[in-house]
Amino acid sequence: MIALRRASIGLGGRTVLRDVDSPPALVSWSRCAGRTAPARPRCCVPSPAAGRPARPDPRRVAYLPQGARCAWGLTVREVAALGRIPHRDAAVAPVTSALTACGILPLSEARIDRISGGEARRAMLARAFATEPEVFLLDEPTADLDPAAAHAILRLLRATADAGRTIVVVLHAVEMAIAYAHRVVVVQAGRIAADLPADQALPAAASAFGLRVGVDLSPRLLPPA
Repeated sequence: MIALRRASIGLGGRTVLRDVDSPPALVSWSRCAGRTAPARPRCCVPSPAAGRPARPDPRRVAYLPQGARCAWGLTVREVAALGRIPHRDAAVAPVTSALTACGILPLSEARIDRISGGEARRAMLARAFATEPEVFLLDEPTADLDPAAAHAILRLLRATADAGRTIVVVLHAVEMAIAYAHRVVVVQAGRIAADLPADQALPAAASAFGLRVGVDLSPRLLPPA
């Protein structure tokens, strides 16, 4: 479990979190300094010995930044295999499992710079899964994905959380966060506006975005039954 205790965190000269107390699970953040900023500072944890931030064990914590890309012409499998670097091994089974979980095993030998943006995004997520971490810190993991793939990834994350691992997600797609999260933390102007079970969070999330809550009878895309 990851928790923040009276945390105030700055990024780029701005204070993006102020006096935050939160024990998150699968989390949606909104309006934090006008950007989805909380995930990156969270990659540091207090070091009791030094009294200053220190990086966590990369074998236990995997981080996927917003807009993560691979700059080299590696195959999808090679990209996913980068997740084994913290373990200093070349284990094949975790990589294959990660590619399967993320729905891109058939693309294993394709170059990442020759597939779609959504497929490349799933390859980067597979790299995080290949690490077999206890904690995932994911910033907008459904960016670039088509609607069906976005639902598939969030179902995977929910199942992973249900299996006992900690998933922290920055997500502006409020309705999808509510559909798949255990809890939703809404951050507005750097402070927690609400920390609620997902099925109770819609009014607070709507308020943070300046929207209303209501029933819309227009046709819409729904996740698979």
